[in-house]
Amino acid sequence: MEILEAYDLTRSYRAAASLCGVDAHTVRRHVAARAAGLTTRELGRPSVADAFADKVAEWVERSNARVRADVVHRKLVAMGYPGSERTTRRVVALAKAAYRRAQHRVYRPWVTEPGLWLQWDYAKGPDVAGGPSVIFCAWLAWSRYRVLVPMRDKALPSVIAALDTCFRYLEGAPTYCLTDNEKTVTDRHIAGIAVRNPAMVSAAHYYGVSIVTCVPYDPESKGGSEATVRVAKADLVPTETNLLPAYTNWDELVQACIWAMAVFNTRLHKEIAAVPAERVLLEREHLHQFPDEPYTAAFGETRVVSWSATIYFRDARYSVPHQLAGGVVWARAQADQLVVMVVARPGRRGGTEEVARHRLVGPGQWSIDPGHYPERRADPLARQPRARNRAEAEFLALGEGAQRWLVEAAAAGARGIEATMADAVSVAKAWGAGPVDGALGLAAFAGRFRLADLVSILKAGAAPPPPPRSSEEGSLQPGTGGWAGFGEPLAHDDDDEGEQ
Repeated sequence: MEILEAYDLTRSYRAAASLCGVDAHTVRRHVAARAAGLTTRELGRPSVADAFADKVAEWVERSNARVRADVVHRKLVAMGYPGSERTTRRVVALAKAAYRRAQHRVYRPWVTEPGLWLQWDYAKGPDVAGGPSVIFCAWLAWSRYRVLVPMRDKALPSVIAALDTCFRYLEGAPTYCLTDNEKTVTDRHIAGIAVRNPAMVSAAHYYGVSIVTCVPYDPESKGGSEATVRVAKADLVPTETNLLPAYTNWDELVQACIWAMAVFNTRLHKEIAAVPAERVLLEREHLHQFPDEPYTAAFGETRVVSWSATIYFRDARYSVPHQLAGGVVWARAQADQLVVMVVARPGRRGGTEEVARHRLVGPGQWSIDPGHYPERRADPLARQPRARNRAEAEFLALGEGAQRWLVEAAAAGARGIEATMADAVSVAKAWGAGPVDGALGLAAFAGRFRLADLVSILKAGAAPPPPPRSSEEGSLQPGTGGWAGFGEPLAHDDDDEGEQ
């Protein structure tokens, strides 16, 4: 149109070409085409590849638009194609674009409704205390409210427990739960129809939801869950880009998931132009209630926790967190491991939680995790003496040697310990606390616990003196006085010189 406008203004092919930056012959062709009633698209020049266009289209269709242009060029040259490789690349690109436009799948946008759809997927979580983890990523399709629950694995009981926790976070259950065709949900396909896992169907009936699987490659049904997985991995899994530290225990990962949920759900979502944490308040009105007790049929067998924080399973004993002593847990064997779960753990949010995982042991054996027990306040093998009266305080004040003597004498069952302690305090007033303390330490080492032994050690002077303090006057470092005469001739006696 610019060329034709310039020609109408100047009425000269050369002048119009100069204004538009084209050749005068080009201006002449466009003017002639307008006069003949033709469109601009019909002015294209014939190409050397026109005779081979059908063959190129055939190769592109056979390869699903994956064939390389250099391969097409070699085939065309063998057929007598006179064009250049650059022309071939342009023709192949146009053919691929036409093929993709023809094969592009058109789908209807998914308009969600409140309280109807929940989607979930899994993200590979970080290693926690040397073991792998999985992040259960769910979101409500209408309010875009996200829920993140850490799991040890993707076994069916773990998935059911994560779903139960998710419903309790949402304070209700939706009508449909949409996910991938995992083995925990779909056993197999018959004529393209997914056959559901009976255990999952039973759990879905218990919570009053319907389990639905996604259509492969469908952006509307999978896009939301895939985005939730992506953002969860970016903010929870330690990488070089987020500089997150490694998780030392499971509680740190749980708290990290709670923090990530707070971040995701309290910021403005650009798709709905609203904050998910505010919009979910409206959606909760459309969610239905679910049973107060979790679905425990898939969790295994119930076990009563003893007051030593252990349970029996197949004639072996396994430890659980000491806070559960006296309670009831669920235990199941999964591969070569024992998985212990609890419902409504004290101090935690309602629902189910995995509290222990042990490697299976044989009958009569034990599997104890030290982390399940609090730290000892006093070790019976390393108890320190503490004074309970004035006489004991005066004796223990002598030093570490006196404390060691008391511990060893008590362990050996020595007689008259109290009298010897009082006599040692009296002796210290004459000999000094330091020598007596050293003598007591040596007596404890030798296993001699009588007063006569203490006095004998003191008289023999075998008590080690206190270590000297470092100073200029008393230092173990050799001095430099021996080097005072370095370089001077040695002095000899006259008799020695005569002999030489």
